[in-house]
Amino acid sequence: MNYVRFALIGVAVAGLAYTANGQTHDPMSYPPGVLKAEFLYDKAPFPECHASTLEEVNGQLIAAWFGGTYEKHPDVGIWVSRHDGQKWSEPVEVANGVKDAQTRYPCWNPVLFQPEKGPLLLFYKVGPSPDTWWGVLKTSDDHGATWSEAQRLPDGILGPIKNKPIMVNGVLICGSSTEHEGWRLHFERTSDLGKTWQNTGPIHDGREFAAIQPTLLTYPDGRIEALCRSRQGKVVRTESRDGGKTWSDVTAANLPNPNSGLDGVTLQDGRQLLVYNHTPRGRSPLNVAISKDGKTWQGAVVLENQPGEYSYPAVIQTDDGLVHITYTWKRQLIKHVVIDPTKVVLTDLPPGAAPK
Repeated sequence: MNYVRFALIGVAVAGLAYTANGQTHDPMSYPPGVLKAEFLYDKAPFPECHASTLEEVNGQLIAAWFGGTYEKHPDVGIWVSRHDGQKWSEPVEVANGVKDAQTRYPCWNPVLFQPEKGPLLLFYKVGPSPDTWWGVLKTSDDHGATWSEAQRLPDGILGPIKNKPIMVNGVLICGSSTEHEGWRLHFERTSDLGKTWQNTGPIHDGREFAAIQPTLLTYPDGRIEALCRSRQGKVVRTESRDGGKTWSDVTAANLPNPNSGLDGVTLQDGRQLLVYNHTPRGRSPLNVAISKDGKTWQGAVVLENQPGEYSYPAVIQTDDGLVHITYTWKRQLIKHVVIDPTKVVLTDLPPGAAPK
């Protein structure tokens, strides 16, 4: 990457200082709490990208996404970029769906996860479509510089479908879902980093709420909450009180959803942070909201509000307390935003419409 290019962010704010095409524009202020906004790369050997994932490894960031001619094209592979503390590395393809000399399938939805002990995990899907794909796992012992051979997951196990798993009492809990018999939620558990698995679900029939792609949040009383994308114009939720073994009925949360992916993280101070499109239709705006109890949400930052697709966020909090977000920017680039959650200015959210 020859230079870091900054892009505009926010609603009713001056904007961000940024550099583009080698020329520095007049500096403008960030919204409160936003420290940086940049693209992971300027040019890549693929025209389209989507579904990024993000992780902190050995004190540095690593991101992955799928890229190729277009979603579903057989040439779509999994690409990785690592941040060395100064800049992002050039994207490198680390996985593809090549079966033999005549057959290649597209790859989908990578998910990175670094356990406290053990290798870095890279889950992804391979197959012609989401209703026929299968789960695959690769591992890295050198922080993502090199990767193992692809290991296909057992039949009936897909791994985390879009969002990062969580580790609870030594068990990795993955929010999963299937689309071949309606959109239905599953949860998969492994206590040995993917060698053996237990599957829970589907936990609903997919009729009242057609839901996929859970993101997992945790609470001091031991509850795990899953917030999910749906076809019903709303974020939907379910919770577990036994470490992900059983789950409650799927119900509507008080946030809109335009049938687009979201992601959340439980902050170090106990609050919940969610990145999502606060609209019942379209994939703009893209928003950050924070909640003290997971029920009442307040607006924190509007990441994008111009026409276009800004979608499929991934979010983590690093050891230094900062929040890092990556997301799809018009299917052309992956954008990275850094937020200090202690400095954002919270505002009330209007129901079902974009914050002003």
